[in-house]
Amino acid sequence: MRIRIVDAFTDRPFSGNPAGVMLLDAFPDDEWLQKVAMEVNHAETAFAHRLPEGGEADWALRWFTPAAEVAMCGHATLATAHVLATTGAHQGPVRLATRSGVLVATPREDGSITLDFPTAPLTGTAVPDGVAEALGAEPRTAFDTGPNVGDLLLELPDEKTVRGLAPDLKAIGAYSSRGIIATARAEDPSRGYDFVSRCFFPNLGIDEDPVTGSAHTALAPYWSPRLGSAELTGLQASPRSGRVRVELRGDRTLLSGRAVTVIDGELLA
Repeated sequence: MRIRIVDAFTDRPFSGNPAGVMLLDAFPDDEWLQKVAMEVNHAETAFAHRLPEGGEADWALRWFTPAAEVAMCGHATLATAHVLATTGAHQGPVRLATRSGVLVATPREDGSITLDFPTAPLTGTAVPDGVAEALGAEPRTAFDTGPNVGDLLLELPDEKTVRGLAPDLKAIGAYSSRGIIATARAEDPSRGYDFVSRCFFPNLGIDEDPVTGSAHTALAPYWSPRLGSAELTGLQASPRSGRVRVELRGDRTLLSGRAVTVIDGELLA
């Protein structure tokens, strides 16, 4: 069976967020899918198979981290859409049936792909006791991001603070079901991005996620009213780094970026 490794939210190999992608005839049992994701050992591995014509979706899609199946994943969806488009498995917009409903991925003439995702519902909350010590910085605000994303969103004082974080990963796992999104305004928007973020997901076996599409469904509604624009660009300031263009459309958020295939091989097991 063919397996590809795709770097998402980047146009350069060895940056962005790598995802495994497998196009299958049908989904095998969950134990096998989880073992493959563990073997690939990237933040997510995506598994997809074609659906019968005439339904509400064209392909079924599931995402697994090395430790668990997840309800939403942006970068592995972008990676899957990239593989479908570049291999000719699907032409034009593709409708993907997922645990988060039907998601649409649309290839653009400039080579990017736009994902149509549900906007995360943000609920303000008090900064939890102990989170500043666990994160290593004092948050200004805290928001719950709802069940699909499952993170605690924290705004920090500035970009430098976000970039310098070295959190206690074991400790921050206690504050949400998935992990923590740390964010701040860009120090210099002329550099091509409006806000920065970093994402830590120890509860899913991911110490730091390189570029997190799903987190941007919460970052878009957070920053849009604060920065006065529905269209923004986020920089995820992980060591690999990557950029996500966002457009807030009410209960939907459009996420746009590029992807590049770096490995194309055969799974023998």
